[in-house]
Amino acid sequence: MGEIHHRTCHICEANCGVLVEVEGRRVLSIKGDPENPLSRGHICPKATALEDLQNDPDRLRAPQKRVGDTWTEISWEQAFREIGEKARAILARDPASSATYVGNPNAHSYGNALNAHHLTKALGTKNQFSASTVDQMPHQVANLRLYGHASMFGIPDIDRTQTLIIIGGNPMASNGSVWTVPDFRNRARELKARGGQLVVIDPRRTETAKIADRHVFVRPASDVFLLVALLKAVMARRPFQPVQDFVTGLGDVAALLARFDDAACLAASGVAPEDVAWLAERLTTGPAALYGRLGIATQLHGTLNAWLIALINVAAGQLDREGGTVFPIPALDTISMLPRGSLGKYTSRVSGHKSVLGEFPAAALAEEIETPGEGQIKALFVVAGNPVLSTPNGPRLDAALESLELVVSVDMYRNATSRRAHYILPPTGPLERDHYGLFLLPMAVRNVAVYSQPTLEREDPAALHDWEILRGLATAISGKPVQEPTPREALDSLLQGGPYKVSLAEVEAAPSGLDFGPPKTGVLPGRLRSDDQTVSAAVPAFMDALAALEVPDAAPAGTGKLTLIGRRHLRTNNSWLANSHRLTKGPNRCTLMIHPQDAAPLGLEQGDQATVRSASGAITLPAEVTDDMMPGTVSIPHGWGHDLPGMAMQVAKARAGVSANVLTESGALDPLSGNAALSGVQVEVAKAELEAAE
Repeated sequence: MGEIHHRTCHICEANCGVLVEVEGRRVLSIKGDPENPLSRGHICPKATALEDLQNDPDRLRAPQKRVGDTWTEISWEQAFREIGEKARAILARDPASSATYVGNPNAHSYGNALNAHHLTKALGTKNQFSASTVDQMPHQVANLRLYGHASMFGIPDIDRTQTLIIIGGNPMASNGSVWTVPDFRNRARELKARGGQLVVIDPRRTETAKIADRHVFVRPASDVFLLVALLKAVMARRPFQPVQDFVTGLGDVAALLARFDDAACLAASGVAPEDVAWLAERLTTGPAALYGRLGIATQLHGTLNAWLIALINVAAGQLDREGGTVFPIPALDTISMLPRGSLGKYTSRVSGHKSVLGEFPAAALAEEIETPGEGQIKALFVVAGNPVLSTPNGPRLDAALESLELVVSVDMYRNATSRRAHYILPPTGPLERDHYGLFLLPMAVRNVAVYSQPTLEREDPAALHDWEILRGLATAISGKPVQEPTPREALDSLLQGGPYKVSLAEVEAAPSGLDFGPPKTGVLPGRLRSDDQTVSAAVPAFMDALAALEVPDAAPAGTGKLTLIGRRHLRTNNSWLANSHRLTKGPNRCTLMIHPQDAAPLGLEQGDQATVRSASGAITLPAEVTDDMMPGTVSIPHGWGHDLPGMAMQVAKARAGVSANVLTESGALDPLSGNAALSGVQVEVAKAELEAAE
């Protein structure tokens, strides 16, 4: 019998409580914590990957330096000294020639979150990029415009609703996203047990759609037209005046919507009028919540989609209502801690992209490296990111990275991106760090506070935590040591200043977490950060975009083109779990899903190799013929393609797959948020053997 440690699984947004049994440094088991008030004993297969990541022989344990194709292990002292000298020399020639890219795992490290600004300040750079603009930026822009703060996320009150409608989301695979909802399957069962209904709108019959009461197919990237029709239907059933007295402008929105023909909108989206009528009826009787996620964000109208979803909840009377869209009050309140966010403060050098929340579109990183002139990026610092696989037109960025004078990657692996680095700086293992869900608990279905002590001591006393690496880089570049409290000390102060006035010691004394109950209602007026303390529905920039929106004809038949969407799986998390032997076993999950009626004319059968071609490039992968796909639509998961030269991830290489971002285009962006339009790419598909024969 080993020693039991309580901790939070920090691999995905669910923040499940786990019990890790260890004997010395050996992990005996990882199980769900039944006393955790948020996850209630639930874990998914990703939790077992904590041990895989901790003990992975491919995980880097010390700084690595590359000269040519040769990698050498060096000391931390040498790494910081050389990086500082090279960065200062580059910045002396051109102070605007550095950039940072921050990846998805940073959202799961409160130490990184509290220290990333030290690096950008030392570099003095406005060239900031992150995974946010291939993910959730439309949601945050809508939050900022509607509620006055980019981090003001309204979430579906799944535990008390009667109708949950999900569009472009798959919480059976994600356990929620910008919505921390572990144990989704059982929560959905509880919804049904009390007579409620789960509805999914998606071009694919997803894992969530398969447990839903109703699934509605929608054409990829046409959600905006469905949402326009649905908002009109909701407004027709429930007078939008009066609504909450802190909501203004719905009448102006209604007047603008009158220009749209319902039948044309529904023809463009492929949704039947009776489905929209039924959805509107459920929303207006309630309690009900409409939730949209990645599928509605990663397209040309991502921000319009996020705005329209919020307005549908408002017009249906489901905003700030029990069982509707609610606003958690977390123990550490990021609304009070973080700035509201800014739009258009800076302009990118090459294409003139306006900054959004202080950063430029990740899709613009390649052009900023390629294009000569003052401000051309010469030094790039990547923190827990893999943009070669996660951003549009990955091969273009990969080639651009090779031209940089200095690339520094803070990462555990030599992956598709860090293989281009001159220095890789690896942090301590995942079980050697403490944890608090800084960004994720504020979006949780219950208000909880959970802190995890490190499960294991540092394997090497000289090893550094991620936040220590960031401070070390900042000091090496600026020559000024960072004089601030440790993340743990800052966390204690933030908790004591939060809504519940608890200390870190009090949170630690409850190893499964402190439970402050479900989100309360009637709290939104007091949490608004807009200048006039209202929710102004008629956001000028969004109204202008809606006024310019043209409804296309229904998709013509016989073009030979199919429409690409992405997907995720319970055993993956973007690109960064690819070296877990537990998660990669089983059937091949990097496949082309295609409907039988689309496969038949191509001669494609189950398991055949299919070549998929777009304007950007081509990839070949096995076909998975299934009526889970909407006809005319194909799906390829993101985060694969682990066979590039120079990578050192043996498990990932054995199940490499292909990168869907060979097919996406860096110029396709949502103009309101700079988010990449990864969904809706037009592709041609052919049987690989036939293409070779031709």
